[in-house]
Amino acid sequence: MNAIFETPLYPYTRHADQDAETPVRRKVVIVGAGPVGLAMALDLAQQGIEAVILDDNDKVSFGSRAICFAKRPLEILDRLGAGKPMVDKGVVWNLGKVFFDERKVYDFNLLPEEGHQFPAFINLQQYYFEQFLVDRLREIEAEGAPVELRGGSRVSSVEDKGDHVALTVETPEGPYPLEADWLIACDGAGSPVRSMMGLDFVGRVFEDNFLIADVVMEADFPTERWFWFDPPFNRGQSALLHKQPDGVWRIDLQLGWDIDKEEEKKPENVIPRLKAMLGDDVDFELEWVSIYTFQCRRMEEFRHGRVLFAGDSAHQVSPFGARGANSGLQDVDNLGWKLKLVIDGTAPESFLDTYDVERVQGADENILNSSRSTDFITPKSETSRIFRDAVLDLSEHYEFARPLVNSGRLSVPCVHDGSPLNGVDALPGGPARTRPGAPCPDAPVGNGYLLAKLGGRFTLLTYEADAPDTVAAGPVAAHRVALTAEDDTTGAIRERFVGTGGSAVYLIRPDQHVVARWDAFDPAAVAEALKRASGQEV
Repeated sequence: MNAIFETPLYPYTRHADQDAETPVRRKVVIVGAGPVGLAMALDLAQQGIEAVILDDNDKVSFGSRAICFAKRPLEILDRLGAGKPMVDKGVVWNLGKVFFDERKVYDFNLLPEEGHQFPAFINLQQYYFEQFLVDRLREIEAEGAPVELRGGSRVSSVEDKGDHVALTVETPEGPYPLEADWLIACDGAGSPVRSMMGLDFVGRVFEDNFLIADVVMEADFPTERWFWFDPPFNRGQSALLHKQPDGVWRIDLQLGWDIDKEEEKKPENVIPRLKAMLGDDVDFELEWVSIYTFQCRRMEEFRHGRVLFAGDSAHQVSPFGARGANSGLQDVDNLGWKLKLVIDGTAPESFLDTYDVERVQGADENILNSSRSTDFITPKSETSRIFRDAVLDLSEHYEFARPLVNSGRLSVPCVHDGSPLNGVDALPGGPARTRPGAPCPDAPVGNGYLLAKLGGRFTLLTYEADAPDTVAAGPVAAHRVALTAEDDTTGAIRERFVGTGGSAVYLIRPDQHVVARWDAFDPAAVAEALKRASGQEV
């Protein structure tokens, strides 16, 4: 057994709030110390916003759970100060292979272009992911950031009072009342907060089950994502293989619907399945086993007054495509700066409705892709199976068929087309990938990378264009990052941001999504777009 599962990272200690005569009011309370809750606290605390995390646990999650972390979330984590240690520890991969029966039909590269600081994906066990986030949280806490992590603290009641949220927190020493100006529920798919508020999901539950096994072994498989349709070791089903750090391998095996889950999880039933896949001559040990059912569902709304939902508490998708934790981290990226503007009084509370609009769009996109993946992986009729198998056969020899194969459309950030925060697109010939609403792609700039220069603030990005160092709209300012052709030694900036013209001006949000763009600086137009994007016109 891995010792990390048993080591308390944030054990319960009595807090002064428990002895107060009247309930203490905290600025933001976050329920859940998983990847999303910890990242949310880091984001807020780095902006100077008081954040208290409550969790009934005191240690990392048991088992590897979420393991695939995509490029965009890694860029977000880098802004939070935790990206580099995760990449250093994780298994980096860009390549994948698809097998049908006993043969490889094709392979793919998720990051075929150069000029990005981070890889397409890393594989890293969720327990390490959480540990790195706790380490970073402790680091900024020691520097004076207003953040607390309270273990052994279970929220047992939630009531939105209009101007605050009233909580009851259960501890080993009894309950105590607590108040929050804002509550963010990051307490997972079974969200107790969601249940206490009488809210639920809408969507689909798929009639299939998958076995997850973390296996410790020495193997010479390459660092790639391998996916099998109808392999000889799991006939009529599918399988997935991923490498993790420390000699741990993730194996997913489709089992079908009508099974006894408790029986299937027993080692005496799991081990023969793994031997059929790996061969009798491969020595391995089981580290963790679980069985999951596909669910593609979400809450109808992610904001309910002063209670906001993020991550699995707000939406669930099948694990094929690595869209769960990755989309939760993008929830964090979308919410943190907006909540800061509201707390500072710059934007009205209704500005947070744009979090709901944009992240419901992101959830719907993920649910659509995950549902399509699941339907392709597990055909629901003989006709669907014949179609799938024909596509797989064609994909071995014909490139046109490969986009039709769906073994899990892997996580990419959502483009917020139609967002109420978007401004104009006044850049003739501007690349589609950087239109308003799109996340900025990375690119080399001098001896560094663009996204690191953008940081987590409003930015005026100029390329071969004059503009002032700052542009203000009321209390909000955008700070200029000025680039010239000399900074663009690889041509990536021109290709990804400028297009057919010779100059470009971009207004970029703190979450690095494009607000608006022009071919030259227009002070009135930029100020108007900044006012809109910062909630001063909501």
